[in-house]
Amino acid sequence: MPDIILGIDPGSRNTGYALLTEENGQLIALRCDVIRMADIDDHAERLQVIFDKISGIIRSNKPTACAVETPVYGVDPMAMLKLGRAQAAAMLAITNNGLSAVEYFPKVVKKSITGNGNANKEQVAFMLNKMVKLPDEKLSNDATDALAVAWCHMMKGKGIPGSAKKKTHQNNAKGDWASFVADNPERVKGM
Repeated sequence: MPDIILGIDPGSRNTGYALLTEENGQLIALRCDVIRMADIDDHAERLQVIFDKISGIIRSNKPTACAVETPVYGVDPMAMLKLGRAQAAAMLAITNNGLSAVEYFPKVVKKSITGNGNANKEQVAFMLNKMVKLPDEKLSNDATDALAVAWCHMMKGKGIPGSAKKKTHQNNAKGDWASFVADNPERVKGM
């Protein structure tokens, strides 16, 4: 049975999640969606929804590993506090279901996919579209971010931590988007 990685992009209003597996050498996004809670006013109730929904996803899909994006910065301290609580609710759901939760910083996720830790959401989505068989429906940013976290974890398990073949700093001229695509043709389908 192939591994199934659950990736989570926690948020107090929208929590993205994605299930990623590999079959016959092809990466397949089994499910990419968002737990939407914007219509719930009580923050504690939102946390309960995150916990319950993630628990249900784990029980029904039986992932073998879980990865969660770590919040690292923010201008509004209250927003960061709520984001941290959302991450904690997801991690508790994971650990209460017998799995361990691995955390990844956003820059690590972006760098593992694009070769640039400062890549924007469009660049990450572009690369995922080239490397993973996606569901037919258009993915929201939260679902795409969750898929990126799952992809990062899967590649780390394969010993592919990003652009390991070249130790180039992400901000120098050789670390730009066009250079990464040119230097990594095997990671871009259809080019």
